[in-house]
Amino acid sequence: MRVRIRHLEEPSLLFGKSIIDPFPRDGLEKGGILSVNESPKPIPVGVVALESEFDAVAKWIDRLDKHSINATQNRKRFPPFPGTSNALGVKFELDQKRHCRKVSDAELKSLLSQNATSQFDNIVELYARKIESLQKDDCPLCVIVALPEELATLRISNPALDYREKRLLERLQSETDEQQMDLFDTTSNSEIRTAKELLPQADTLLYRFFYRALKARAMRSRNAIPIQIVRKHTYRTDSSKQDDATTAWNVSVGIAYKSREIPWQPHGLPANTCYVGISFHHLKRRSGDIVYASLAQAYSTDTEPYAIKGQSIPRDQKINKQPYLKAEQAKEILNRVCQKFIDEAGYPPSRIVVHKTSRFVDDEVSGFRECLNEGIGQIDMVSMRGTGLRLITNEVSEIQRGSLVEVEGSRHFLFTSGFVDEWESYPGPHIPSPLEVDFNLCSDPIVCAKEILALTKMNWNSAEGIGRIPITLSFAQQVGTIMTELADEDNVEPSYRFYM
Repeated sequence: MRVRIRHLEEPSLLFGKSIIDPFPRDGLEKGGILSVNESPKPIPVGVVALESEFDAVAKWIDRLDKHSINATQNRKRFPPFPGTSNALGVKFELDQKRHCRKVSDAELKSLLSQNATSQFDNIVELYARKIESLQKDDCPLCVIVALPEELATLRISNPALDYREKRLLERLQSETDEQQMDLFDTTSNSEIRTAKELLPQADTLLYRFFYRALKARAMRSRNAIPIQIVRKHTYRTDSSKQDDATTAWNVSVGIAYKSREIPWQPHGLPANTCYVGISFHHLKRRSGDIVYASLAQAYSTDTEPYAIKGQSIPRDQKINKQPYLKAEQAKEILNRVCQKFIDEAGYPPSRIVVHKTSRFVDDEVSGFRECLNEGIGQIDMVSMRGTGLRLITNEVSEIQRGSLVEVEGSRHFLFTSGFVDEWESYPGPHIPSPLEVDFNLCSDPIVCAKEILALTKMNWNSAEGIGRIPITLSFAQQVGTIMTELADEDNVEPSYRFYM
C-alpha cells in the first residue's frame, strides 16, 4: 500500500493592529479583536437572571476585566487571562438601571410546579419577555441570560409528535448510531460530538430543550438581541468546571462576537470566495410528515457568517442512507446563498467552495454548477466524513494536526486533530482520527485542504482556535435544532450570532 504524508502548516489568523498569529489567545493579547480600533472599546451588555443570582452575575461581569490564572502547567496552551481590556481590547459594561431584568424566584418556582408542557412554554415566555423589554433604542448589544441548573438542563418530549412519529424518529436515530459506530470510537466523548456534527440526529426532534427554545423565541422579535446563556458553574468560581482563565477567555470571545465584533479572521484565504456547508436536519411539518430540512452555512472574509434554510425534502430522498438535494433544490439553495453574499458585500463571489458530509451525487453536482455565471467563475465541491482510520507514529507524540495522508494516490485523510508543536501537546483524549476528504470535484486538493484547516479555527464560541470541523459544517446541528423551534412564518435570523 502506497501512503504519502504531507504536513500542512498551522494556518495563521489576523487580529487587531494587523497582528498575525496562528493561535487566538496569543494574537488577541498582542493585537486585540480584529474589529476594534481604539482600546478599550466599551460594549454595553444586559443581564436577565434570578433575583437570588443577580449580584453574583454582575460581579462576574466586572471580574472579566481582571486578571485570572490557570492551574494547568501547560501555559503555552492555557495562558493566564489578563482581563478583557488587555486581552481583547474591549470592556463589557453593565448599566444596572437600564439593562438588567430580574426574574422572581417565587414566580419561577410557581411555574415549575405546573405540568411539563405548560411549565416549559410559560417559563420560555417569562424569560423571553424579560429579554424583549431590553429591545429599545439604547439597548445592550448582547444579553447575558443566567439559567439555574433546572432550566439549563430542562427538556420535555416533543408534544407535537404522535406515537407513530416518535417510533419513526427512534428508528432513524438507531440507524444514525450504527453509522457512528462504523466511523468512530464512540467511547470517546469528542468523537461522539464530531459524529453529531457530521450526521443528522433524529433525536433532536424527539425532545424540546429549554435553552434552544429560548434562543429561538428571543430571535423572533424584529429588534432581536443575541443572547449568551451562562450557567452557575460559569459565573460562580466555587461551582466552576474549568479554570477561571479558560472560562474567561472562551466566554469573553463569544460575548464580543455576539456584540457585533469580529474577533479574528483567517489570514491568507482568498478574497471574494464564499465557503458553503450543506447539511440536513429533521423537521416536522404541520401536515404531520417527518422530513429532512436542508441548511446552508456560509462563511467568507467579505461578509458576516450566515445560515440559509433550504427546502424540505422527503424522508426517503436518500442515496446510501444519506439525504441529498435534487438538481433544482441544489441550485435554489446556492442561489440564495449567493444573493445573501451580494446583499452583504455588494458584489457576487468569484468562487464558491461547497462542503458536504456525504459524497456529492450527480443531481447536486449539476444543480450547483448551474449557478456558474459571469460573476461566479469557479465552484469547488469537497465532501468530508468521519473515518475509523488511525495512524500510529514512530515518535513519542501523536501524528501532527495538519497531516494530509494520501493512500494509493486516490484517498485522502486530513488530520484536523493531532499533536500541536507550539503547545507541545495533543489536545485530545484518544488517538487522533482524521476526516476522509474527497477532492474529486476540487480544482486544487492542497488549496482546498488548507482552506478546511483554516476554517476549523473559526469557532468564536471559544478562544482555543483548534477545531475538528470547519465552520461551514460545525454549527449545522446547532442551527438546525433551533430552527425546528420556529414556525414556517417566523423570521429566520441568518446571523450566526443568534445561534451560538
